[in-house]
Amino acid sequence: MGKVEAPQFFLGIDFGTSGARAAVIDAKQELIWQEKAQFPQVPGPQLPTVWRQSLFSLLEQIPTELRSQIQAIAIDGTSSTVLLLDGQGKVLMEPLLYNDDRGREVKHLLSAMAPADHLVQSATSSLAKLLWYGQQSEFQQARYFCHQADWLASLLHGGRPISDYHNALKLGYDPETLTYPDWLKNAPWFSLLPPVTIPGTAIASLSSSVVNSYKFPPTCQVCSGTTDSIAAFLASGATQPGEAVTSLGSTLVLKLLSAKPVTDLASGVYSHRLGNLWLTGGASNAGGAVLQHFFSLEQLRELSPKIDPHQPSGLDYYPLLQPGERFPINDPNLLPRLEPRPGDDVTFLQGLLEGLTRIEARGYAKLQALGATPLTKVLTAGGGAENLIWQTIRQNLLQVPVQKSIQSEAAYGSACLARSGIVTAGFS
Repeated sequence: MGKVEAPQFFLGIDFGTSGARAAVIDAKQELIWQEKAQFPQVPGPQLPTVWRQSLFSLLEQIPTELRSQIQAIAIDGTSSTVLLLDGQGKVLMEPLLYNDDRGREVKHLLSAMAPADHLVQSATSSLAKLLWYGQQSEFQQARYFCHQADWLASLLHGGRPISDYHNALKLGYDPETLTYPDWLKNAPWFSLLPPVTIPGTAIASLSSSVVNSYKFPPTCQVCSGTTDSIAAFLASGATQPGEAVTSLGSTLVLKLLSAKPVTDLASGVYSHRLGNLWLTGGASNAGGAVLQHFFSLEQLRELSPKIDPHQPSGLDYYPLLQPGERFPINDPNLLPRLEPRPGDDVTFLQGLLEGLTRIEARGYAKLQALGATPLTKVLTAGGGAENLIWQTIRQNLLQVPVQKSIQSEAAYGSACLARSGIVTAGFS
């Protein structure tokens, strides 16, 4: 009789803004197990302790028989959430979260260092946060600067934090040349920056203490991670140029796989590398929050089936809750357009859904106008993905197949990253 191969499993862990999730998949990318941990509300300096506890709590909850056969682990974190560490890996100051804009205080340093049109020229970029740290007294003790995902992975392998070219993009790393640019290499604190790898690269085995405490295989590899939004894209299964994922959450977020990178920083459009392809996109201020402003979830479920998606309402809405739009129109003063309001709620809801769909279509058209690969298929994530009437309205206007993503959890996407890495996952 032939030898029976032992099953292989892969672990992905997603650190979002309010909690963490873990997912285990098998070699065929079937979801085997998942769990989540909610973060308690704590002051900023206590966040690393919360993150560490959540990480190891999730490891502990994985069934023993699964844990003993996990081959690789990858972690995603929120983009531009960063930490400053001393030589022993101790966190020196409170982490600066993805939306922390105190980097505005060092805008003059940023302007003097980086090219004027570079993605890092933002108060919330990783580089802006590093420059802000550089003005604090604790910076003298710093030996490592890293992203949330880099740090969490280092707790598993025990070495210095190692990053990936998704997290490092807003630090200034160049994904086209796969190197830090000279203007960063010449900085006096350059040695603090993490080495950068292709996302999903096996960077080290688990530390012996983690192996012994949690009974992982000693050969289990810790892989470099990614950001939470890209992990969610990886979960969708999109792999070909022209395939896209629209997230219908509180805002409308578009991500399109393209054969070449495109950029329009004024509208928040930039590109992440995915193997030999590029992931580009933008985010509108419009989205599901507008729907929930006017209707409860129960009303949305009740009214939607009464809409005839093949008979347009004739309404021309731009559904914003307040003035200002960033993508596909970059106008901080753009006014909401929600009039006239018809007498019946069904027609009003249809007008809102059509308005959001026109924004989506205009967004993909803008990406194509900037040079991205034309749209061929849209996978849908987020709460709005459950609305089949809206899906039909969108397919009628976008003129490409529109489907719900089979998986949309970022933890699942990170597990896929652990399983095969970006390059062998189809992005080449």
